[in-house]
Amino acid sequence: MSIRTATRPIEASMSDPSLGLPTITMAVPMPGFPAHREFVLVRLNEDGLLYAFTSTEDPDLRFLVAPPEPFFPDYAPEIEADVFAALNTKDADRLLLLTVITAGTNETTANLMAPIVVDRDSMRAMQVVLSGTGFPVRAVMNPIY
Repeated sequence: MSIRTATRPIEASMSDPSLGLPTITMAVPMPGFPAHREFVLVRLNEDGLLYAFTSTEDPDLRFLVAPPEPFFPDYAPEIEADVFAALNTKDADRLLLLTVITAGTNETTANLMAPIVVDRDSMRAMQVVLSGTGFPVRAVMNPIY
């Protein structure tokens, strides 16, 4: 099933941990970080375009993430049934996609091959590797943002 996340803003369900907002639990740990299962989204700008996906166990472990729509409006990957099962949902409209961002001095890129998929209602998430899709690991982001 192909999903897009523009139907409901991130702020509708999650944001800054200092405000006591929900913890996102990784249904499956992120590759390379098996000990870190609890994260929160910390809003980094007023536009709601950039967030820090921050470990509650180790606040120094954080990933710069963004919803893909403002940067890649045609990005709508197919999400496999096993992801829906791991997140305990059947409704694609409940899902939020976040792309992991790498900020560089000359360009900033987004990992479109391995988005973080979050169920907005249960706050369960997992990073999904979309192998065989042709999505790049380093898609150059629009410099306007």
